[in-house]
Amino acid sequence: QQAAGYYKSELKKSPRAIEYLKNRGLSGQIAARFQIGYAPQGWQNLQSVFPHYDDEVLQTAGLVVENEQGRRYDRFRDRIMFPIHDQKGQVIGFGGRVIDPEDTPKYYNSPETPLFQKGHELYGLFLARRAIRDAGRALVVEGYMDVVALAQYGIEYAVAALGTATTPYHITKLMRQTDEVVFCFDGDAAGLSAAWRAAMNALPALTDGLQLRFLFLPKNHDPDSYVREFGKEAFEEAMTTALPLSQYIIQHLSAENPLQSQEDKVRFLNEAEPILKQIQAPRLALLLRKRIAELTGVTLDEMRSMIKLPALNRPPRQAAARQSRSTVSLHRRYALMLVRQASLASAEDLQWLHGDEEEDRMVRMAIETALHNPQSNPAAIMHQLEKHLDERLIREIQRELHLLDENLDFALEFEGARKQLREVYSQRKQSRLLDSIREKSLSQLTEEERELLKLLNNR
Repeated sequence: QQAAGYYKSELKKSPRAIEYLKNRGLSGQIAARFQIGYAPQGWQNLQSVFPHYDDEVLQTAGLVVENEQGRRYDRFRDRIMFPIHDQKGQVIGFGGRVIDPEDTPKYYNSPETPLFQKGHELYGLFLARRAIRDAGRALVVEGYMDVVALAQYGIEYAVAALGTATTPYHITKLMRQTDEVVFCFDGDAAGLSAAWRAAMNALPALTDGLQLRFLFLPKNHDPDSYVREFGKEAFEEAMTTALPLSQYIIQHLSAENPLQSQEDKVRFLNEAEPILKQIQAPRLALLLRKRIAELTGVTLDEMRSMIKLPALNRPPRQAAARQSRSTVSLHRRYALMLVRQASLASAEDLQWLHGDEEEDRMVRMAIETALHNPQSNPAAIMHQLEKHLDERLIREIQRELHLLDENLDFALEFEGARKQLREVYSQRKQSRLLDSIREKSLSQLTEEERELLKLLNNR
């Protein structure tokens, strides 16, 4: 946080850095909103900010580098500085961009630290949360400057991965805010490659309620240049043409495969196999399997026997464990927000919160307690929960309650957890129904099972 303040103050002293930002179309207001700064030339400028320049903490935080001779120097020099915030708004790292186009690397990020893990954080998410909720979607781009330039033109729901491909952790974070994520990439070879990596990395985190779409800009354009040349309306119009994930997967697999010969179809199935095995969202998995079976001229049963796909209601052990950890965390997040602000409780949620696991019971108990004590403080709610919940679970909730940031928008956090949790329960129900459908003849199906089957066939 101290370093961010220093870089911000240095920006005001550098006409060259200010001119660079102006030439990129950025206003002072946008620069201030994103806390953009400047790391001046020189080797040990941070010594004026941190008198104990030899403190190990500075190296651990990634602010300084130590060479083989033991001499320390600032990691960032002569770069525009983009602070990276965690979900509480605290600065946990930086991205530095060159001013001189001849300098390399173009972007230089903080290293992995105890506070900052690139695969877990998204640039701009802390500032974009409200806009994402309002727009009903999140836009994922490749660079910091893309995020800032889009915000300058009124597209404030953009975020960027931090020098790495999108990960399941990123998708899970975005799912707490919205059920639609649009990935935007340059139309060149590098952009196409990055898009495919993003799609593959997202597969383990997919749910049926999440829409992933992929937008490819014309060659020689990135989001920054496109919005500056064509404006907000044209950019958002382009987003309406983004490809749904399933369509993108099929298009990618068939791009260089005419699917004419039997060998073509075998190659197509071989390339589709690892993709299909990663998708645990029941409806998406079933529909994608059906489409691939149609393209290769086989039945679903034949395809299952050829590539040994897992049953949709029995995910592989590793994927199941990952989903369980995510779901447990989500249950606790939901309950934690109710403990902190009991008035958020809704009796309607008891209608869909089924299940006999410990976490299911915890959430129902949190709702019932909050409904009976809507004006109670956290201590009073916890006192009631202690009468009904396991001591270990109570300790975990209390620990997380103490770590909770008081500046959080509790209503916003609750709504995100509620939305995602509802999707988890909906997916469980659909998995059970799909399993039941597979074991019955058409005449034996219940009305609910018939409706689900009709929905799947119409999509």
